[in-house]
Amino acid sequence: MMEKQTISMVIPCYCEEEVIPLFYDTLVNEVISQMPTVDFEILFIDDGSKDKTLTIIKDLNKKDRRIKYISFSRNFGKEAAIYAGLNYATGNYIGIMDVDLQDPPALIMPMYEALINEDVDCVAACRESRAKESRIRSFFAKRFYKLINRMTGMEIVEGARDFRLMKRFVVEAVLAVGEYNRFSKGIFEWVGFKTKWLPYQDAKRAAGKTKWSFWELCLYSMEGIIGFSTAPLAFASATGLLFCGLSFVAIVVIIIREILWHGSAYGWASLVCLIFLISGIQLFSIGILGQYLAKTYLETKKRPIFIVKERN
Repeated sequence: MMEKQTISMVIPCYCEEEVIPLFYDTLVNEVISQMPTVDFEILFIDDGSKDKTLTIIKDLNKKDRRIKYISFSRNFGKEAAIYAGLNYATGNYIGIMDVDLQDPPALIMPMYEALINEDVDCVAACRESRAKESRIRSFFAKRFYKLINRMTGMEIVEGARDFRLMKRFVVEAVLAVGEYNRFSKGIFEWVGFKTKWLPYQDAKRAAGKTKWSFWELCLYSMEGIIGFSTAPLAFASATGLLFCGLSFVAIVVIIIREILWHGSAYGWASLVCLIFLISGIQLFSIGILGQYLAKTYLETKKRPIFIVKERN
């Protein structure tokens, strides 16, 4: 007889007291009860929540021993929560999903079927549309995927979610990428392996409010680009060379104009504008360099990605 398989679902949580009971009921009723031949480990990662998230998880654990939890000493971010969950998960197959039910739990069943019946190592979900998002947020999200794919040479699927189910060796490869500044979508793509994508319709959050503001998403996008591409540095260098060339041409033009038409080299207003423009380009380029230097600085510190306060 085949050994009974175990699926570990890693669930990052930050101040999600309203939605956790709904998520648990949905996961049990729509997935676990429909898969009697598979054992489940439900691993909640409390990312330093300031509400009753951990208390609710502990209450659920009292009635369902399949529930495990890890609680951080403070908020380390979703990437740290994902990394911690993958570290502590014990199943033959390990999945990641959000607790807000925007990731439909029912997809776990076709994900598992694909892993055991098809020649794939990972099954991931991607949104077919962004109808539930604002137009501005949707526009910038689409531009981001095109930009990062062009700059990194990778092929991150547009609408890709962290929601996925993986075989154990895929998770071990992801954990081997032990960098402090993490961008999971890029890491999953970088480690390779055969991935099958399951499209699904966008869904609204079941309860509570999103913890991702537009500005935080922009910063997260920058993390992804800086973490997997040196193209911004090349852009800064190319911009510097371009302005050096333009400056040389401008000097030649001014000298020729002064020789032919005496007293023509004037115009303090235009000179001030040029100084501001070139200074802005210089500061922008220094800023790009500073971002890479900051990431290098954080990596060399070798600080832990997360600190566990308590776990069961």
